[in-house]
Formats: sequence, structure tokens, C-alpha cells
Amino acid sequence: MPNLTTFLTFYAAVLAIQLTPGPDMILVIGRGIGQGRRIALLSAVGMTLLAGIVQLSMLVLGIASLLAASPLALDILRWAGAAYLIWLGLKLLVESGRRPDRAGPAVLVSMSDGAALREGAINNLTNPKSLVFLFAFLPQFVDPANGWPVAVQLLLLGAVAKLTNFVILTTVALGAGTFGGWLARRPGLIAWQKRFAGIVMIGLGLRLAIGGDARPVR
Repeated sequence: MPNLTTFLTFYAAVLAIQLTPGPDMILVIGRGIGQGRRIALLSAVGMTLLAGIVQLSMLVLGIASLLAASPLALDILRWAGAAYLIWLGLKLLVESGRRPDRAGPAVLVSMSDGAALREGAINNLTNPKSLVFLFAFLPQFVDPANGWPVAVQLLLLGAVAKLTNFVILTTVALGAGTFGGWLARRPGLIAWQKRFAGIVMIGLGLRLAIGGDARPVR
């Protein structure tokens, strides 16, 4: 496993990305407001636990094999991760300056539990932010020289990211009716949240690109 400093850096990036409203959180809020807590919770389970099984399997099998086969692959992933974080940070800063859409959320028709799980999983599996974070940024915190197998490190870090997202989205789901309405009336709060997250992501991306590694020097 990474040392404590490296892990805290990784976790800061996880929180910065996952606390920023994105497709998953917006869908959970919409489900909670329009269809109640149960559907919102099931959507969150689909986004995190069901999608996580697929993504972590791909992460461990694909990235571990890639890193073992080609040291150059780590440099390629590093630049891809840095470019992604900087792009995402700039995108958030641009979005924070736009006038919010003040239209209220539409009331959604009822849906089955299975449909909520399925649509939640599909929403996350097709979310570029989730995919690129797992496959391009997370591997930067893996240290092949620390004695732990690369596959185990990827699995543990990926599980931490998914469980953190599960806690965040289920918390939002439980209070979706109240939280969604409160957030909708305060567009300025979302704007400042996006600005803060954008600055954090740009900083992490620049550190990754300039420093050559996401792990701090020991």
C-alpha cells in the first residue's frame, strides 16, 4: 500500500472529484426528488457497487498486466491522467461562470427496483470522469517497489474510491428531497464548489505532469 502521505493525496483527489456534482450525483438527486429515497438509494448502489465490480475487475486485469509488460505504459498513463485532471479542472472553472438553469427538476414516473439498479450502473459505466479517473489517474499512486503486488494495490485503491463514492451518493440519496430543493435554490454554492474543485484538480494535474509522479518523494 502507499505510505500515509501518498494515500492522503490520493484521497484528497477522490473527494475533490466525487463531491463535485456530476452525472451520477445529479441523477441521484433527480431520483430522490421525483421518485423517493428507495429508488435514489438503489440508483446509488448501481453506480457504485454494481459498476464497481465491473470497473475494478477491468482495472486489476488490464492495468496490472499493462504495467508489468511495459514501463513506458506508466508514463503514458501519467500524461493522460495529468491532461485529464487539468482539462476537468478548467472545465469546472468555465462552468462555474455560467448562469445556472433555474428550471425546476421534472417529476419522474415510477420505476422498478431493477431498473433503478441497472440505470445507475449504466450511468456510471458510461461516465468518462469515472472511467478516466480509475484507469488513468489511480495507477499513479501504485508503487511497484513497496512489496505489495500491483494488482492488490490497484484493487485496494479502487475499492477505497468506490466505497467513498457509495457513502457520498447514499448520503445524498437519503436527503435527496430536502437537499435537492435546497441546492436548487442556491446556484451560487454550486458555482463556488466547482471553482474550488477545479483549482484542486488543476493543481494535482500540474504536479503529476511536472513532478513526473503522483507519489511524493520519500
